[in-house]
Amino acid sequence: MRRSEQRRAAIWALYQSDLLALPLEQTVPRDVHAFTRELAERVREHQPELDALISEHAVGWSLLRIAPLERSILRVGLLELLHPEAVAGEQPIPPEGAIDEAVETAKRFCGADAPSFVNGILGAVLRESASAQQGLKRGRAGTAGAAEAGQAE
Repeated sequence: MRRSEQRRAAIWALYQSDLLALPLEQTVPRDVHAFTRELAERVREHQPELDALISEHAVGWSLLRIAPLERSILRVGLLELLHPEAVAGEQPIPPEGAIDEAVETAKRFCGADAPSFVNGILGAVLRESASAQQGLKRGRAGTAGAAEAGQAE
């Protein structure tokens, strides 16, 4: 089974869990690939953080107003975008790949507006994350430079 199909299986398990109010253990098939199971479990583990990001970036939309399938797609995309190390695999998916996978899943299974909605939220989180990382790098460089300047005096 390809990694894309395994991601979709995790999305469907999360979707069914949300829609039917069932524990994830009941919606993940027993014979599913380990990657699928782990991805769904990590999403559930990080769900408060992921949902907060969705709520923050879905301007004009409450979390509950977003269709359950789109929420599941967003959660999986965000987990792979922000925590690529959280799911064991040969190699983590690059951020752009996580967004592409989520958008393609939305194109295939959701309404006409869903792909751009998913892309907009994931893209905004990626830009915010990249900007924060740049700020950290600049802050460390500035601190190191200030320390060196202080020692030179």
